[in-house]
Amino acid sequence: MAIATTTEFWNYRLNGEDPTAPVGTNNGAWSRNNDYGTASDDYWVVTNSQYHVQPTTNAYTIFAGIQYTTAPTDGHTLLTLDNGTKKVEVKALGQKVQLVGATTVTSDDLDISMLEENPTALSMRLTLDASGNARLYLRELIEDDAAQTAYLSVAGASSSGTRKIGWGNGSGNVKWASVYATDTGAFSPDELAPSDLTTDTLIRMGLSVVQALRNSKRFYLKTHLDAGSIKYGYDISNTMLSKMVPPFVNVILRRLSSPTFAALGGGRIDQEYDVLIYITSRGTTYEDAYRQCLNITGEIFDELYTTTGLNGTTDSLYEYDLELQSKLDDEVTICTHLLTLTYSRRINMRHR
Repeated sequence: MAIATTTEFWNYRLNGEDPTAPVGTNNGAWSRNNDYGTASDDYWVVTNSQYHVQPTTNAYTIFAGIQYTTAPTDGHTLLTLDNGTKKVEVKALGQKVQLVGATTVTSDDLDISMLEENPTALSMRLTLDASGNARLYLRELIEDDAAQTAYLSVAGASSSGTRKIGWGNGSGNVKWASVYATDTGAFSPDELAPSDLTTDTLIRMGLSVVQALRNSKRFYLKTHLDAGSIKYGYDISNTMLSKMVPPFVNVILRRLSSPTFAALGGGRIDQEYDVLIYITSRGTTYEDAYRQCLNITGEIFDELYTTTGLNGTTDSLYEYDLELQSKLDDEVTICTHLLTLTYSRRINMRHR
């Protein structure tokens, strides 16, 4: 999939209220099977109930945060996605879960009952794309600390023939903290966040710049830098930078503000963003490093100037600043230039 656009959002959102009567705008209701759940301490508590919607599209994402008071019977379904061709389910297995499609994979122990010291509630993100490929992200992890894939994946099983996004439990006692779902695509945690603010900022502004530079066909960007050399700068400490081999690029979202509300009541607001792009290069001489670094910087500016911020009323790139680093230390042959781009975007605030 790709980063969610402004028309792709969680169109089903619950935070402990009755699923059949959700609150807020642009927010769909769920149909219920079996018994009613109950609202308790800001959770929707379910002992024997399933909730579902019937979409008309073919790719879905559902995000759910849960805690067990009593674990469901092993094999009972917690989450379901069915696009009419392929189907995938998440099923209970003690303190683990299973992702069940054409094959079955099992998670590690997840402490879903939160019995360990300093526990955290479990979040599950299940996705199913139009081709029937499914992924299950646990606690929003994409990679572990050893850079190994942390999510579970399977190909979907044969469909029941009816499209469906579903959640619930037929046994046990499960506290559902939040449930978000969208029928607009299969999105990873780096493509659509649970929070609209995070999606509008980090993902649509920061990570989208990283993606644009990785996809560029310009000479230096495609021949001197690979995908691993163009990153979002979560960590730009000296320790981390010393592990990277120049040339490399770090993109950072430094600031956002909303100087004006574009509609009464704040339904739409104008937000301004500063995107900082650090470009680092090494040469046999500092002059060589400086020139190569500036060539890469120039291609970054040209790429973003021609592919982002092109709509003057809702998405505009309107200012830039470039800091060029001269040599100050005799031993240095590494050069870092800083390009700052300022964007203004009009944001729909009614998807929360």
